[in-house]
Amino acid sequence: MGSSSNVLQHVLMDPIMYLYMVWQYLLDRILSPIPPPPNAQLSRPRIAVIGAGLTGVSAASHCVGHGFDCTLFEAGDEDSVGGIWTKVNNTSGLQIHSLMYRFHPSVRWENGYPKREKIVGQIQQLWKRYGLDERTKFNTPVTKLYQNKMKKWIVNEPANGDFDGIIVAVGTCGDPKIPHIPGQEKFKGEICHSSSLDGVDGKGKKVVIIGSGASAVEALEFVASSQAEKSTVLARSEKWIIPRNPVVDALLSMNVFGGETPFSCIPESFLRLFFYRDLSDLAPPPGAKGIFTDTPMVNDDVLELVRDGKADWLRSDIKKFTETGVLVNKRAVGVPKGGPGKEIHVEADIAIMATGFDRPSLNFLPDDCFEEGYEPPNWYMQVFPPHHVEICANNCTYVNAIGTVGNYHIGIYTRFLLMYLVDSLARPREPFMKFWINMVRKVKAKAPGGAFDFFTYGELLWWFFFTLVINPFRWKWAFFVLFGIGTALPMSVVRQEDRFRTMTNGSKKIH
Repeated sequence: MGSSSNVLQHVLMDPIMYLYMVWQYLLDRILSPIPPPPNAQLSRPRIAVIGAGLTGVSAASHCVGHGFDCTLFEAGDEDSVGGIWTKVNNTSGLQIHSLMYRFHPSVRWENGYPKREKIVGQIQQLWKRYGLDERTKFNTPVTKLYQNKMKKWIVNEPANGDFDGIIVAVGTCGDPKIPHIPGQEKFKGEICHSSSLDGVDGKGKKVVIIGSGASAVEALEFVASSQAEKSTVLARSEKWIIPRNPVVDALLSMNVFGGETPFSCIPESFLRLFFYRDLSDLAPPPGAKGIFTDTPMVNDDVLELVRDGKADWLRSDIKKFTETGVLVNKRAVGVPKGGPGKEIHVEADIAIMATGFDRPSLNFLPDDCFEEGYEPPNWYMQVFPPHHVEICANNCTYVNAIGTVGNYHIGIYTRFLLMYLVDSLARPREPFMKFWINMVRKVKAKAPGGAFDFFTYGELLWWFFFTLVINPFRWKWAFFVLFGIGTALPMSVVRQEDRFRTMTNGSKKIH
């Protein structure tokens, strides 16, 4: 907790942050699984974790912390530990409050919105704390995953060993996506991707940002820190912007219906009235696009930059680059992409392609993981393919959401997998998994993009609760799955259940 003088300084200068740090300390002491000693011989089930980013490192730490053997397979070198956070700008940081980015109980944030360096540091500390440096195979891209005759999983080749369970943690962000726009070779300014802005000098320059999603946040952070003369965001589709406020963000994410409802107009109206205020025309018009249909942009800067005259937000279709900027079709409020508008020229010295990243492929998974109608993200709890409950695709199947990928659900999903692997009575069968998928589809039949193309964190918590309650054999695992507490009791019950079934089966054979 630091020296007495530092503690006193925190209490006096920022009591709320001090309480947050105390809370993090308690979470670590109570909920963090104990790291295994060096060179520990861990037990089966043995888990293969594919990817050493935030999700992979967190999931692997839960596996070894609960005594299960684990190997990480990482396509990159040791500098890749941390995943996408190792590939973005130094100015990048959390847009949501760090309260909502607790990907492991041992994480210790020093402020509400840490930057990239701190985030990578926490991931790499976790990797070392749980001895994962001894369990990671670097420069090993996974190209094939299959089962041998003993129904054990093989990653690439038998020389890598066999595994009882697989955690796929390749994420949703691979290489930067840089589409070709007509005329860009004629542009005399600088063109760069939103993830590659370190070293770019934007002071006093006009910046155009192509795109309005999560990648645009990177560009806006650059604009805010570089003292650019002016920036223009070219939004090709309607996009909700929500404030960097943990209370507001948490309330929005607690919609357990996971989509638009007749009551969605209430938060949308509040956002227009209290957040957009005089700029309400920048919000999607009523009836055009609800807030619970797409991942919103979490940012305060863009509206303030517009108010200060330092930025413009244009609904527009990009026509082509010119020598001095970008020619666009500016559309009015409510006019869809490709609709009629006014052709204008946006001058620019720097063009930032906020066009996101290519999605990592899941082609290494068996073909039956992609059964028609039950392909990702249409899986059991969105992460378990119906044919293989021993595979958990953690944080790499979602499309859109209000919530966060870097929170405690990583551990919960991992412990669901561990429960399924060690307790056959708690394990769901394929017909039930498909029934659950179809049930969610029926409940969310009116979801614009499909039942699993958008979810909220509240809906995710409901999935966890329902999945535990529906099967009485899972009740004994509830504290372990939800909090990582108490493996001894459920394991002892499982051994008694297995012993009873063995005796019963033996008795049936005798008779």
